[in-house]
Amino acid sequence: MELDNLCVNTIRMLSADGVERANSGHPGMPMGAAAMAYVLWTRFLRHNPTNPKWPDRDRFILSPGHGSMLLYTLLHLTGYDLTLDDLKNFRQWKSKTPGHPEYGLTPGVETTTGPLGQGFAAGIGMAISERYLAARFNKPEHVLVDHYIYGIASDGDLMEGVSHEAASLAGHLGLGKVIYLYDDNHISIEGSTDIAFTENRLARFKAYGWHVQKVDDGNDLNAIEKTIGEAQKKIGKPSFIAVRTHIGYGSPTKQDTSAAHGAPLGPEEIQRTRKNLGWPADSAFFIPDEACDQFRKAKEKGEKLEQKWLETLSDYEKAYPEQAKEWHRFVNRNLPEGWDSDIPVFPPDSKGSATRISSGNILNAIAPKIPSLIGGSADLAPSTKTLIDGEDDFQSTHFEGRNLRFGVREHAMGAIMNGMAIHGGLIPYGATFLVFSDYMRPAIRLAALSGLQVIYVFTHDSIGLGEDGPTHQPIEHLAALRAIPNLTVIRPCDANETVHAWRLALNNNKGPVALALTRQNVPTLDREIFGAADGLYRGAYILSDDNADNPDLILIASGSEVQIAIEAAQKIREEGAAIRVVSMPSWELFDQQPKAYRQQILPEEIKARVAIEAGSSQGWHRYVGSRGRVIALESQPPGMNGFVGITGSDDR
Repeated sequence: MELDNLCVNTIRMLSADGVERANSGHPGMPMGAAAMAYVLWTRFLRHNPTNPKWPDRDRFILSPGHGSMLLYTLLHLTGYDLTLDDLKNFRQWKSKTPGHPEYGLTPGVETTTGPLGQGFAAGIGMAISERYLAARFNKPEHVLVDHYIYGIASDGDLMEGVSHEAASLAGHLGLGKVIYLYDDNHISIEGSTDIAFTENRLARFKAYGWHVQKVDDGNDLNAIEKTIGEAQKKIGKPSFIAVRTHIGYGSPTKQDTSAAHGAPLGPEEIQRTRKNLGWPADSAFFIPDEACDQFRKAKEKGEKLEQKWLETLSDYEKAYPEQAKEWHRFVNRNLPEGWDSDIPVFPPDSKGSATRISSGNILNAIAPKIPSLIGGSADLAPSTKTLIDGEDDFQSTHFEGRNLRFGVREHAMGAIMNGMAIHGGLIPYGATFLVFSDYMRPAIRLAALSGLQVIYVFTHDSIGLGEDGPTHQPIEHLAALRAIPNLTVIRPCDANETVHAWRLALNNNKGPVALALTRQNVPTLDREIFGAADGLYRGAYILSDDNADNPDLILIASGSEVQIAIEAAQKIREEGAAIRVVSMPSWELFDQQPKAYRQQILPEEIKARVAIEAGSSQGWHRYVGSRGRVIALESQPPGMNGFVGITGSDDR
């Protein structure tokens, strides 16, 4: 026990020292949660610090990302590629230890956390991936996938609505590989949680269908170990363990107060804390040799665990060579050869079909060849056309199903897809109406920030959806999504552009892609007359052109408004003008093109330009210029129906 206490206090003091040196951060959470983190990381967590990407490692999520010094301290102590100097550079520019953990920046950080509740929900997505991959690949004598999703959650995580949504779904699905430790310290930024958070959290999670336990003393290592062991035995239920901790544990004047939450302890208080914990005075970033040796056992243990798994994989490759090849495709995110060979080419059709329907046909043409593609909708599959025909639902009794029933839980759906993508092995997609992308925005932003391959299928993309009225008719939503860096938004104009939108989304592993699709029919253009649909890959391309060198007017449109631009061009041509029509399905893709191509499509010398889109005009002016015009929707009167209200953004 003496060594254990020494190790726990090492975590506490390193975390406090990092915050103190940065003069910024949150020391209280790491100090209070140090004991349960120590038990989890030294007695349960199966990981290999030498190879943070070992596929069958356990995952650990620090959902309250503000307590990041706890995670960085554990990573350094157990031997990850994170030095003591990195800890000293906490919260500094270009450091590997930012204020909140960032996926892809720091070795061992499994997901970006900070916006509370996001890590909690992402862990549920990781567990879905684990169960699907286990069901698909494991054999009785060769188990490739068998790991836990551990996490620490805070009061703030449980207050955020996304955790409610995710916990409800996890309980329904019986995701027994989820074990979350709740840092029940009773303190938030404004003071005691009694001022705003008084429900029975244990009863809440029990009602969700979770296995619930409680540890009264957050420093009782044996009790913590016992509850985690019990949680592992509950195969068919996720586990929630409420651990009564004390924020800022060891600080003589700030323990159990909000003063320990979001500010350094201060020079005098940190000295008093060292004395209180029996720590050497004036010993910032001190690591006792005995504690270091204890933590570093994780390296040898982890290497042995991975080596044993590699032997299992080798045996699997010999016994099941074809499935082994598929396993490697999944893990390496490679698409199988010929995956897109069955995608239809849609013939010209003046009536056409809604791009959501075309999308559904495309999805079902590619899904049989890409078994790593798995997803669903927020209870809108009949409308979004996102069910995979012939596949079962993913349920507690059938983890091989590829149709995910997220329920009416858009926010959790977004965060869960992030976890699925981060886990590795799967390409997740999720669908809802475009107007409800607002519910998903925090998760979409994190997907973009983390560079995750997530596909959003947003249907009913304009007021063209009709009778549902203004509550369901998106106006500002395309502009809002386009404002998110590293999110590629694609609004195809017809079935064949939708084909290429899906192709791009499945080949793009650098960030998320949002498809904005119509409810109403749009014509399928005759590509013998109009520009080839694969121009979509360049974001914008010429559909028709009367004078390639010097058109009198350029009409630019996206999605369902492309047909309006085509019809308008025909009428204007009757007056003798030379018109160029440009389909611009994706601003982001167009902006990535060389300047010469962008100049070819939108020559600087052609000032007469009109952009048409049934949404906000925000952002379009960069393409039409100061003398151009945007025909868009700037307001939406109550009861507006059809395209009444589309107006120019100015009088020019």
